[in-house]
Amino acid sequence: MKIREVEILIEAKEDLIQGRAFYDIQSPSVGDYFIASVLGDLGSLRLYAGIHRRANGFYRLLCSRFPFAVYYDIVAENVQVSAILDMRKDPAWIRKSLTKRDSQKRR
Repeated sequence: MKIREVEILIEAKEDLIQGRAFYDIQSPSVGDYFIASVLGDLGSLRLYAGIHRRANGFYRLLCSRFPFAVYYDIVAENVQVSAILDMRKDPAWIRKSLTKRDSQKRR
């Protein structure tokens, strides 16, 4: 097993902030729990990156406690997290968002 560094790109950080804001509206402590849970899932990528199914050009890790998915790639033995998206959104919106992020990443 390789221990890799996990880099969260700016767009994915913004996704986390939006997710937290959504859950903070439900109850302030749920937003904190959302962040802690997703960060735990991200930490698992240090050991398990690359075992997940590919979707829309990225590896996709389904979050353990919330209906979110982490989209990432492995670049030079490191993990780059490009998106953390709510899976309840329209699949066409998810594809469009990921296509945009994939094209930005390749520049």
